[in-house]
Parts: sequence; structure tokens; C-alpha cells
Amino acid sequence: MARLSTYLFDLDGTLIDSIELIMSSFRHTMVTHRGAVPPDDEWRAGFGRPLRPQLARYARDADEVARMAATYRAHNLEHHDRLVKPYAGIPPVVAALSERGVRLGIVTSKNRTAAEQGLRHCALDGFFDLLVTSDDVTEHKPHPAPVLAALASLEAQPAETVFIGDSPHDCAAGRAAGVSTAAALWGPFSRATLDPHGPDHWLERPEAILGLR
Repeated sequence: MARLSTYLFDLDGTLIDSIELIMSSFRHTMVTHRGAVPPDDEWRAGFGRPLRPQLARYARDADEVARMAATYRAHNLEHHDRLVKPYAGIPPVVAALSERGVRLGIVTSKNRTAAEQGLRHCALDGFFDLLVTSDDVTEHKPHPAPVLAALASLEAQPAETVFIGDSPHDCAAGRAAGVSTAAALWGPFSRATLDPHGPDHWLERPEAILGLR
């Protein structure tokens, strides 16, 4: 088996802990536009997908989706730096991978502005060779398109690439793109939830990333 030369990462729930911010923004948006908050599990199930398709489940039409998205993003921006932090252990792991000289990329369903803000705030913005966001592709996870775009841009071979993420959508996108997949168990999804999606590797803590081969 070829040694890994490329490490692709999901962002939220994998590199940065933004779960409280995401849920707070969701609840605020629902109260503002619907007057009530649906069960948290409904929103959590969509983690890893772009914002607008998630909001469309609750909106009457495309115009309301746009208004909801604006409300969500305004709340998200206002509270971002207070509620977002890197997961413990992630900064030194990413630094160690960078020192190895491997290629590092991020594949996220966030838009570019929000993704870059999160990386800057968590002091992770200097390590990655590539950032693929929802702005860069027309198909999104669990479709393989974002992972395939990263492979093409980095000129990386699937057999030498691992995609590390916390959600079922990450596992599905990586598998469909032909790369190995690693499930980050420090994120919001349990092992029982991820197990049916068959990740190639289980990561109990960030330091385990350094042992992937």
C-alpha cells in the first residue's frame, strides 16, 4: 500500500469546535423566522452539508431561504470568535504533518468567507495548501465532487490520500472519491452513527492522525 502523501480534512467538527456556534445560530434563525425551534437532532443530522439546503427544509420558498441564511450568518458572525476554538490537540498535529512535507487540504461545506474566518481565528490558516468550500463546487458532500476537486488541484493520487472527517457525509464523499477515510470521534457524531458508513480508520483523538499510513 502506498504511503500517505495527502491529508484532506473536514473543518467543523474535525479541526475546529464550532458546534455550539452552529446550534446557537440555528436556534436563533428558527425563532426569528418560525417562532419555535425544531429538535436539535434534526439540524445535527445535516452537519456536513451546506447551509442553504439545510434551511430549505424549513422555508416556504427560495426567498425565505435567503432571508434565513442572512439571519443565520449575521448571528454566526457576531458570536463566532467567542464560541469557536480548535479542538485540543489539533494545532500540534497539523503542525507536525506540515513539517513532514505532506500535502494538506480542507474540504468543507462552509462558504469561503466563514471557513477562512474560522481558520484565522484558530491560527490554522498557515498550514493548508488548499481550501475547497461550498463556493467552489456545484455538488456537495456526500457527493464526491469536493474531494475530487481537492485531488485534482493538489495533483494527488487517491491511493495516497486520506480524508479525515466527523460526519457520515465525509465518509460517503471520501469513499466515493476513492480515497481512504478516517472518522474523527471527537466531533458531534458517535461511533454507532458512523459505523454503518464504513470508515477505513477510527480516530479516538487527534494525535492518532499522525499514526495513519
